[in-house]
Amino acid sequence: MSVTQLSDSAQNYLKIIFSLNEWSDEPVTPTVIAEKAGMKLSTVSGAMAKLRQQGLLDHAPYGAVSLTPLGREYAVTMVRRHRLIETFLVQMLGYRWDQVHDEAEQLEHAVSEFMIQRIDELLGHPTRDPHGDPIPTAEGAISIPVAILLAEAQPGQKVTVERISDSDSELLQYFSENGITVGAQLAIATGAPFSDTLEVTANGSESVIRLGTRATEAVWVSALP
Repeated sequence: MSVTQLSDSAQNYLKIIFSLNEWSDEPVTPTVIAEKAGMKLSTVSGAMAKLRQQGLLDHAPYGAVSLTPLGREYAVTMVRRHRLIETFLVQMLGYRWDQVHDEAEQLEHAVSEFMIQRIDELLGHPTRDPHGDPIPTAEGAISIPVAILLAEAQPGQKVTVERISDSDSELLQYFSENGITVGAQLAIATGAPFSDTLEVTANGSESVIRLGTRATEAVWVSALP
């Protein structure tokens, strides 16, 4: 069996499980997967059982879900497809970064490995997608930068944006309009008392941007030396 023999939904589940574990140490449960996929828990539980039978998942009853080595291999293949397609759409076709996720979700199931290789070559073997997520190599190697949530950064720090979640297109548009993009440097200050906000300035700008929890928990940063 190869990843192309799996159904689109099975490919999506493997990709979701991988992605949920990529930037978080929180256990991945069927409930979490259902929330991410926008599916009913009963549907997800049935799918998890089938993937386990296929040797792609380990899942103890009422416990966390984890990928087997073969499941991880297939998941990384799908992640690579998705992120290369997103990068291609932005760099070559002029898509905005808030437009590419849904498009890539459709295309990743249809493209051949030959096309993915050609896209990779055309783009010069990029290592990160437009949102900062690492793109696996053709051999399946993946390098995740050391980063923390912006919400965990300390006032007074200067940081570099490493990754921005692509799950909220409106938030991506807001970030873009205010210069908060992958690679941007931010200076952090304390927000108003009891407001649960941070104040940031991007790339030396004098304009202060006030970000609430919804925003600061969608951005990953690394500290500048």
